[in-house]
Amino acid sequence: MMNDAEIQIQFPKPGTWQEFTLTAVYQDADGYTRIDRYTQDEIPANQTPAMAAVVAALVELGEDWQAVQVWARLGKNALTLAEDGTYTMIDAVSLTVEAVHAETKGRRIFTVSDYPVFVLTDPAAVEFFKFFTTNQ
Repeated sequence: MMNDAEIQIQFPKPGTWQEFTLTAVYQDADGYTRIDRYTQDEIPANQTPAMAAVVAALVELGEDWQAVQVWARLGKNALTLAEDGTYTMIDAVSLTVEAVHAETKGRRIFTVSDYPVFVLTDPAAVEFFKFFTTNQ
């Protein structure tokens, strides 16, 4: 699994989550960069719950900030599992979010350090990422 794949999600109307364009950027089996675009209507039904999880994370921004673009990347995240404090590394999707302020129209980038909820450890989110960044 390469680590330079990413998914970009653009929301043309900030705050209107049901309208978006999803762009997957990844390498194909021959090493060429592929760019595939999907509209909200082209997302397979079995992938919509994971997209809903992304939107749920974005809602954490609050009313003042509305996401206009999201970058999703697959990586490893530490997960505490045992009572003794040991942890294991699991696959997780991390979001970086460009948002616009509702009143001032200023823009800002938010990361997982601003909002820990931007780390999606749900296996469905990981499968969602792999679905769009793997040769079909």
